[in-house]
Amino acid sequence: MYELFFRKFNEKVPLTHEEEEMIKTYLTPKKLRRKQYLLQEGDVCKSIAFVEKGALREYSIAENGNEQIIQFAIEGWTISDLYSFLTGEPATYNIDAVEDSELVLLSKSAHEELLRKLPKYETYLRLQVTGAYLALQKRLTSVNTLSPEERYANFTQLYPELVQRFPQHMIASHMGLTPETLSRARRKIKSK
Repeated sequence: MYELFFRKFNEKVPLTHEEEEMIKTYLTPKKLRRKQYLLQEGDVCKSIAFVEKGALREYSIAENGNEQIIQFAIEGWTISDLYSFLTGEPATYNIDAVEDSELVLLSKSAHEELLRKLPKYETYLRLQVTGAYLALQKRLTSVNTLSPEERYANFTQLYPELVQRFPQHMIASHMGLTPETLSRARRKIKSK
């Protein structure tokens, strides 16, 4: 356990063996079965989750019952309701497993302590947050400026592994489209 976590960490910020061992003391492994919740709306998000194995999604449910997926996470990615995690306020999102998953959790207290004790953790976190912000900005630009066909083509180019692992209705939700609109966009792309 923790192999992928440390591989990804070391790609951004190299750690010594001693630093890895120290970080390990703050990590908690967790397994989720398919459809099992990591977080439910209204609960306070108490941890950041790194995906060692499996696939998760983060979403809200509109008043009409439709899901709006804001994030996917597969091996090597992190997922959390960051607003709830940082503020201690109730979560506005649900996070559940789309596949059986193995996670590495970092609690709020562990996060705070590592920020104080290990400057490399703060550097790693800054790089993670910056990357997440850039991806969010790119996604918002895509939603606001591209046609459904262009959005889907862009999504499949950026995230081919997600197209293979998540059902089309979830991908449509993530893209802000109905499943029918996504289906039409896919047909138009294939006919070109």
